[in-house]
Amino acid sequence: MQYFFYSLVMALGVAASPVALSQAYPAAPITLVVPFAAGSGTDAVARVVGQKLAERLKQPVLIDNKAGANAQIGAQFVAKAKPDGYTLFMTTNTSHSANPSLVSNLKYDPVKDFTPVTRVGELPFALVVHPAVPARTLKELIDYAKLNPGKLSYATPNSTSLVASETIKRIAGIDMVGIPYKSSPQAMTDLVGGQVQVYVVDLGSGMAMLKSEKVRALGITKAEASKILPDVAPVGKTVTGFDLTSWNGIFGPAGLPKPVVDKLNAELQVVLADKEVQDKLAQIGFEVWPTKTPEEFTKYVADQLAHWSLLIKQAGIKPE
Repeated sequence: MQYFFYSLVMALGVAASPVALSQAYPAAPITLVVPFAAGSGTDAVARVVGQKLAERLKQPVLIDNKAGANAQIGAQFVAKAKPDGYTLFMTTNTSHSANPSLVSNLKYDPVKDFTPVTRVGELPFALVVHPAVPARTLKELIDYAKLNPGKLSYATPNSTSLVASETIKRIAGIDMVGIPYKSSPQAMTDLVGGQVQVYVVDLGSGMAMLKSEKVRALGITKAEASKILPDVAPVGKTVTGFDLTSWNGIFGPAGLPKPVVDKLNAELQVVLADKEVQDKLAQIGFEVWPTKTPEEFTKYVADQLAHWSLLIKQAGIKPE
């Protein structure tokens, strides 16, 4: 009897050990929450990465779009989820860098309520206009806006669009009217329809239209030109000092066990090094740029929070 009791205790100890936990995980489908609508750039990245991650983990990775309130709905859902590795969050600077400065009563903490797993990469944005706008360069757009104060409107379905547009307005000294949207696809639809004239759109959701004649691209928000749109100059060449991009990463709820975090990070490193994945993401303008460790991503998230707080303050955007 004494031997049996000792053996049972040892068996339970092994079962609960970090090694056993990482080997057993995952034993069920994983839900990857995306805080933006289907068809958005983040959604497109999640579906490519999720499919390959499912192959690696031998469990389905289900994409759950919880869009709305500038990513707050999805963020709150994940923050309250059980930290067992079966609810993950693919999000951007909107929820984790910008919202703390844009929302006066934010109901989640981007640092305390989440466990960083890995940065996935960057999604550049482009400033585009409706073809009816008489401007073929960013300088011409700025000149037109100065001659017609308050007559141009711009779409803001996410924090990157908002901060980029407001920063350009401030530096260039122009007056345009911001129109909030719930999703990127809806904003692009209204730009094509002429309801708004200007939109800073992520390349993921806007690529199809950017390659058509239904909109006109006048600038890339990154300091360097895009490989996807090599003929479109960086906004910073006209608006001095402008450099802005959107990062994308995967988190779990706070308290995610380290063996699970490490396993997910290791598998994602393999997924993001896969040429097929890189090629698919490149087609939507996404640039793969993973952090090597969860600790590196944790520091990056803290640095970006400080960076975006400064950008928003400089743009003069007040929290709502």
